[in-house]
Amino acid sequence: MDFQRLLDEIAHRLMHEAGREGAVASYIPALARVSGAHFGIALRTCEGEEASAGDGRLPFSIQSISKLFTLTLAMRHMSEDALWARIGREPSGNPFNSLVQLESEQGKPRNPFINAGAIAVADRLVGLYGADAKGELLAFMSHLAGEPIGFDHEVAASEAATGYRNYALANFMKSFGKLDHDVDTVLDFYFHQCALSMSALQLARTAGYLCRDGAHPCREGAQVVTERQARRINALMLTCGTYDAAGDVAFHIGLPCKSGVGGGIVAVVPDRLTLAVWSPALDATGNSLLGMKALALFAQRTGLSIF
Repeated sequence: MDFQRLLDEIAHRLMHEAGREGAVASYIPALARVSGAHFGIALRTCEGEEASAGDGRLPFSIQSISKLFTLTLAMRHMSEDALWARIGREPSGNPFNSLVQLESEQGKPRNPFINAGAIAVADRLVGLYGADAKGELLAFMSHLAGEPIGFDHEVAASEAATGYRNYALANFMKSFGKLDHDVDTVLDFYFHQCALSMSALQLARTAGYLCRDGAHPCREGAQVVTERQARRINALMLTCGTYDAAGDVAFHIGLPCKSGVGGGIVAVVPDRLTLAVWSPALDATGNSLLGMKALALFAQRTGLSIF
């Protein structure tokens, strides 16, 4: 299949719609200043073929897509019992920053892809790496991407200055004994992971281990996670990766996805490819409006689905 031609066609069809509907994430000042008139798309196949179109090579704040990689990092170094003792694996059915559900479930997040769950994972990584946690995350991301990956420090500072609900979530979990470390330290790591700056092409490449049964996307013979762990991560992406729209995404697109309020989405076609899209204008569920349209078009045109 000529993937470059297909991505060019999708970009040509959708770029003129960028910014006309939806709204950028306004509750994070640094993201509120990003133009909604961007659209990028990129992919990487299991064999290493890459293609991109539109703004597919332009870096952006990956936000909650980072939760996919911090979970992977934790899974690499922790036992299943230790990792999942305080984090569930069920869809939330609620907004990604809900306090109500966290209270009713005594501080245990429903899954690792909502904010509370990712904060719990961040707490584990702070425990594993201490003061080196942010450096370890950058090293891991750069290892996967095959090139240096960095933080957007303006975005991280903006999130720290306005992340009142995340502070509430973390303090709430701390009150139930579900966080081991200092709230400010854990949230500093969390805000920086969300501020990772990457392009759609870098994301498609970095997530490539998820379509390769856990094998490193760029280094033959190297394993990022086991085949079993890769399947588990993909399952969580399908059921929990797009907030409370996960069921609708599975119904219309049929691929494991992880989205972020920066407008990015990563999708996995096991044994074939990883696909990343970026368009900052979001729908009511916090997912990229044009990104979802692009994924649906790609699935329709290629017939690729896990079902």
